[in-house]
Amino acid sequence: MGALNRTPAAAVLGATGCVGRQVCSALSLRGYDVLGVARRHAPHADAHKFAAVDVAATEPERFAEVLQAANVRVVVNATGGWHTSEADNEYSHVRLVDRLLQTLALLPGVRLVQVGTIHEYGPVEEGRPIDEAVVPAPVTPYARTKLAGTRAILDATAAGSVDAVVLRAVNVFGPYTTRASFLGSVVDKLREAREGSPVVLSVADARRDFVDARDLAEAVVAAAEAPATGRVVNIGSGVATSIGALVSALVSVAGLPPEAVELERAEVRSKGGGWTQADIRLAARLLGWRPRTCLEDSMRAMWNTAEGAC
Repeated sequence: MGALNRTPAAAVLGATGCVGRQVCSALSLRGYDVLGVARRHAPHADAHKFAAVDVAATEPERFAEVLQAANVRVVVNATGGWHTSEADNEYSHVRLVDRLLQTLALLPGVRLVQVGTIHEYGPVEEGRPIDEAVVPAPVTPYARTKLAGTRAILDATAAGSVDAVVLRAVNVFGPYTTRASFLGSVVDKLREAREGSPVVLSVADARRDFVDARDLAEAVVAAAEAPATGRVVNIGSGVATSIGALVSALVSVAGLPPEAVELERAEVRSKGGGWTQADIRLAARLLGWRPRTCLEDSMRAMWNTAEGAC
């Protein structure tokens, strides 16, 4: 009886990552007790309860005990990475989801929010906004395995064994952007330029949609509570911005003179091609969500957190 009166909790898988840490904060502000879950502890995870668990390697019964003990009513899967090998992608995006679904089948009434990727759709022709009706046709191991995870979740939802929503997010930037991303790597190079070393950046002739990690976190909170079971919802800014403009904005935020950085043309290399622009109308209708952070604020947060100012 006492457990029924406890504050509902939310478990965030991938809590130490760029997206996961923002989701933890957003859920906490919403009133949830937050349980961060990741394979390894990180200092910033101390803001919430934390469990060091490799979900893909943990027996479902054992992980279900961890979630049940914390009174978890919402699980957010913000794990995953841009792995190069098929095996690593399979482990992070398919095996982990399979284990998670087995776990949640033991815990009726828990809502799952899966953070997927816009790249699950695969490349689309330039100029076409990507809505949820686009038939997925991914071409990379990362995107194919993320799609496999999404399909497993949707199948489980249709079968009634889990209550889940999938958010297909565009590229993420803002505070604590991972160095593994293109913009994260640009930040590292611009920090070198601040020390007086001229920097040459390879910039593709591409236009992509980016969403601030804090806005994505707010979408996760909305999805945790909206009547959206079994739906896929695209999350982005709804704007395709040229990579050159993004880099120029970052150079400006860094306070560098234009001559400190030389831009050279490069081939498009992306998980989903040279063009992405999410159609976010369904997110507005179904979740009541719209992005709120402007590009300059995202760039400033990305730079400041890399510099240790935030």
